[in-house]
Amino acid sequence: MREFATVILAAGKGTRMKSGLHKVLHPIAGRPMIDHLMASAAQLGPARTVVVVGSGRDQLESALADRAETCLQEPQLGTGHAVQQAQDGLNGFDGDVLILYGDVPFVRAETMRAMLDRLHADDAPAVVVLGFEPADTLQYGRVIADADGRIEKMVEHKDATEAERACRLCNSGLMAARAADMFDLLARVGNDNSQGEYYLVDVVNVAREDGRHSAVVVTDQPDEVTGINSRAELARAEAQWQGVKREEAMAAGASLRAPETVFFSYDTQIGRDVTIEPNVVFGPGVSVADGATIRAFSHIEGASIGPGCEVGPYARLRPGAVMEKGSKVGNFVEMKKAVLGEGAKANHLTYLGDAEVGAGANIGAGTITCNYDGYFKHKTVIGPRAFIGSNSALIAPVRIGADAIVAAGSAVSRDVDDGELRMVRAEQLVKPGWADRFHDTMKKKKAGEDK
Repeated sequence: MREFATVILAAGKGTRMKSGLHKVLHPIAGRPMIDHLMASAAQLGPARTVVVVGSGRDQLESALADRAETCLQEPQLGTGHAVQQAQDGLNGFDGDVLILYGDVPFVRAETMRAMLDRLHADDAPAVVVLGFEPADTLQYGRVIADADGRIEKMVEHKDATEAERACRLCNSGLMAARAADMFDLLARVGNDNSQGEYYLVDVVNVAREDGRHSAVVVTDQPDEVTGINSRAELARAEAQWQGVKREEAMAAGASLRAPETVFFSYDTQIGRDVTIEPNVVFGPGVSVADGATIRAFSHIEGASIGPGCEVGPYARLRPGAVMEKGSKVGNFVEMKKAVLGEGAKANHLTYLGDAEVGAGANIGAGTITCNYDGYFKHKTVIGPRAFIGSNSALIAPVRIGADAIVAAGSAVSRDVDDGELRMVRAEQLVKPGWADRFHDTMKKKKAGEDK
């Protein structure tokens, strides 16, 4: 491939989103939509990436950091005018230019490559347009092309004849051209139209006036050019992405009991023979090793789940949670920045935060690691094969030794040695007959009030 640059248009105001967040920063599967697009382009190794910004410029520049150059389109006078703003940023660049849209996030790397390859075919088109054939052509502009993909005419829906509207090949708006050609053609695009704007599509018409032809590449997956302009379209894009990810997970050997209820993040890694029960949500940064079981209604984010582990139901794993081989967390257990050693168990109603639990340890129901003193976080270390009785509070920093036992109901604030039993309870007070006398007194009092 020749050296190429991507120019991503993201200057629109996104008013239909009705949001203070820039449109292209709205997440799909936990990742801003523009990052989905940039990740696909990155597979081809662009020499430069320029993002055209406008409204919400500060948000975009902060989110992009040093991953892309930005240029400002102000005022916003159409798509052709937007691409022109990237010219200074690409000054001296003599490779190809690929025009993408920040709100069209699902364009595949192979589609981008096909556009760039077509640009350098033997017939050397001036411009390559990405076309698609949607189920409903709606108001899309049409691409009239011959059997070899040479464009004979591009026409907006409102200007098309009935015969032209019968053509199902539509214009996605994505284009590729050599940098010198793109900016030369754009310099001659006019704005003599009802909107008074400079349209990118008109570069094809200008090239035709020069006696040069343009070509169309047609995607076989129309959904990849889906644009997102509203909350409803964002939800449909999420559903589209999740559907693809679920199919990929099952094809790779995972069992999803109710696929439509499982939600993955953009970077979720699922091994073979993993079983995922209904209503499980994965946030970013999760890996699940072979043979693990994720039971219903669990929420997992930033966690590593080892081979043969069991999670849930109704468990929550937060960032930094690590479950080693064969360990188990059960219902209403929460882990944060904690390691559960091989074969260790925390089966019920437990919080493990800033903790390290040794192999084979058993954490009883209702146990909590008291990791926060109001100012700082502190660590709890539980040795291998230790047994922590139910309803215990381990007040960090504290260390429980190997094979130690903490009696149920204990509040442990000092280290426990290996093999030691620690019981921290108040002395039980017994008053025989007190409860019977109390009930008799209260019943008589209530009866008097009821009269």
